[in-house]
Amino acid sequence: MYETNDKNPLIIKNATFITSAARAEQFITPDKPMIAVCGKSNVGKSSFINMLANRKKLAKTSSEPGRTRLVNYFDFGEFILADLPGYGFARVSKTEKEKWAKTLEAFFKKKEHIAHVFMLVDSRHDPTADDVQMMEFLHFHVLPFSVTLTKADKLSRMKLKEHIKAIAADLYLGEGNLIATSAQTGLGKAEVLSKIRSVIEQSKLGGDTEETDGEA
Repeated sequence: MYETNDKNPLIIKNATFITSAARAEQFITPDKPMIAVCGKSNVGKSSFINMLANRKKLAKTSSEPGRTRLVNYFDFGEFILADLPGYGFARVSKTEKEKWAKTLEAFFKKKEHIAHVFMLVDSRHDPTADDVQMMEFLHFHVLPFSVTLTKADKLSRMKLKEHIKAIAADLYLGEGNLIATSAQTGLGKAEVLSKIRSVIEQSKLGGDTEETDGEA
């Protein structure tokens, strides 16, 4: 499904949708490394996934935040990608928020199935309290993750640099530990795919992935 060499990131050839899960008993048990993508509602998870897949409509995008309410699984060849429900959407009921939170908690509880997590944060804004809480959750459960900034094309190069510095400080990370991306221009795609390749290779060796310090 993808090709690699020592110098270039993997190339996704044919990513396909597998299934959706609403409850823990519907979660799949992967037979290959599983990469999870999480982030607040409307952060651009679907666009991020489509960028990686080289497809425009693999993951359904919507102008309405909070559309992803299930765990959606995709087969990317040598790894499975799990698109998680967005968090922090204000215009849903408390019951619905609690349902999403339980789904996320149940998913991450099976951490032995998770090779890596890409936590998406909007490059245009300061991290929300929900973002900080999610990162603390990943740290607490010792889950390897990378903080990935979305919608970087919406900022000038100078503004993006300023925002990377500010977001890194807010999350207590080094600036080099953040990957700035744009689904519109493809910025950061190679870095993300290189990260995924290293996760896959580490999984094949049977060792632990990188420490959960948000390194890119």
